[in-house]
Amino acid sequence: MRELSKYIGANTDIPAGDIGVTAREIGWLFGVYKAETGLWEGSITSKGGAFGGSLMKPEATGYGLIYYVCHMIQYVSEGKETLRGKRVSISGSGNVAQHAASRAIQDGAHVLSLSDSEGAIVATGIEGISLRTLTEVVGLKQERRSLKELKMTHNKEIRYIAGQRPWMHLEKVDVVLPCATQNEISGEEAEALVHAGCKIVAEGSNMGCSQEAISIFGRSREVDKRADAVWFAPGKAANIGGSVVSGLEMAQNSQRTSWTTEKVDRELRETMSSCFKLGLNTAKEFVDSGEEKGKLPSLLVGSNIAGFCKVVAAMHAHGDWW
Repeated sequence: MRELSKYIGANTDIPAGDIGVTAREIGWLFGVYKAETGLWEGSITSKGGAFGGSLMKPEATGYGLIYYVCHMIQYVSEGKETLRGKRVSISGSGNVAQHAASRAIQDGAHVLSLSDSEGAIVATGIEGISLRTLTEVVGLKQERRSLKELKMTHNKEIRYIAGQRPWMHLEKVDVVLPCATQNEISGEEAEALVHAGCKIVAEGSNMGCSQEAISIFGRSREVDKRADAVWFAPGKAANIGGSVVSGLEMAQNSQRTSWTTEKVDRELRETMSSCFKLGLNTAKEFVDSGEEKGKLPSLLVGSNIAGFCKVVAAMHAHGDWW
């Protein structure tokens, strides 16, 4: 940070926490930044609440992912369905997976799985993983322990599968949320998910699906009609919740104030709604999705084009091209 502090700042580049980086590590980095620069500013996000952090920052990516998925469900069902009662499979057991699972359970979904680098836990019953079990998972991961430690005490609610991800071990699933790392759904696993009845895939991790998996989901969207297709949402749209609240954290730092949980959550919900609508409407505008024939627009293409258009518009306004 002593060297990095020369190149970052509230109006330059702003680092944030990621895998294995908590408010503790951010606190150490921010302390060195202040010592080196003499500045207290929004130069780093994911800070602790005692020194300029935002409420809901830990929950933001997981909650935002669920908010985005809810818009997908409402669009496909034309407002007739919600997340309630849906079977949701999640990979990972870190920050994003934990809070996505928590929000999904609170919204009435049945969470079927979680995983870590050593294996996966899969629910044995239709009710899925309970909040009590999820709380124990959070405790294990705070101590950097493995999910396999749950298998002896929860053998009726879950089964532990060593060395594997959950995707090949699901009989029926509605929503799939890869929330661990990149390329964690292979082509073979994508085929298994389609066979298990999956209808929505949204990346909670960055590039969670391999290109082969994305192609398989894309073929389903192109071939099958609305209610039968697999609809894929890329991480650049579905998992922006953490970045959204990082921006809100910077706004609070600039104002020298702290917002309530309710205000931050409201802003997060509104932004995830806007992001979904932007990708959806951009896909409709630029791509012949065949929606009049009952097909779904591509959120992948729509999100890519929307991002490109924003950059191009900014470059044009700044005189980079004319």
